[in-house]
Amino acid sequence: MEMGIAGKRVLITGGSKGIGLACAGAFAAEGCDLVLASRDGAALERAAEGIRARHNVAIAIHAGDLGDAGAREALAAAHPEIDVLVNNAGAIPGGTLADIDLARWQEAWALKVFGYIHLSRLYLPRMEAKGDGTIVNIIGMAGRAPRADYICGASGNAALIAFTAALGGKSTDKNVRVVGIAPGATMTDRIITLSKSRAKTKFGDENRWEEMLAGLPLGRAGKPEEIADLAVFCASPRGGYLSGTTIDVDGGAQFRG
Repeated sequence: MEMGIAGKRVLITGGSKGIGLACAGAFAAEGCDLVLASRDGAALERAAEGIRARHNVAIAIHAGDLGDAGAREALAAAHPEIDVLVNNAGAIPGGTLADIDLARWQEAWALKVFGYIHLSRLYLPRMEAKGDGTIVNIIGMAGRAPRADYICGASGNAALIAFTAALGGKSTDKNVRVVGIAPGATMTDRIITLSKSRAKTKFGDENRWEEMLAGLPLGRAGKPEEIADLAVFCASPRGGYLSGTTIDVDGGAQFRG
């Protein structure tokens, strides 16, 4: 299916691994130029080299801690002209309310929750000024189905689902769309880390993490590429009447008994 986004410039945060890297590959396959941002400059270089080997697109990288407001402002200053913003960077820890102290809670939200909000504030006015643009927020199913052992992430994701709805409900006045994607269990380093945390809490042994993924729909976790393909669709004219909504991608897990 022709997506009609060749030549668009796409900024992807957390673009060096996992869902962010998969998004980078999917947008590059459609002929989009990329800006990849994350903390790890060496990982960004490796990601860019891999994509360049497969696709003839321009790729810029930007290393910085996007949990810091100054770093977000530096990113927006270095790369002001963006057609699509994919907010993806975030690593909220697992644990109960008693497990996560306030400083760790604030640190986690600084990157994912306030990171998404701040970058949207920085780029939305530019998109509105030219009358075109899309923001895609990669959020997470915990915002729909909160659990006590992931309370920090569930609360942050729920806030971002509301943020996406509020922003995307109005942004279309200036021909800018804001869409969310809520992945369920997706086979990345991130899900392994969370599963180890849950296994340690449940069994006292993080090496039993695979047991935490038993019983998933279709007998497997989701693939990063499945989330990436949906992100491309949402950002493209094919998804041109989507705004304000967050699409759940959990294989129907939230509805299982």
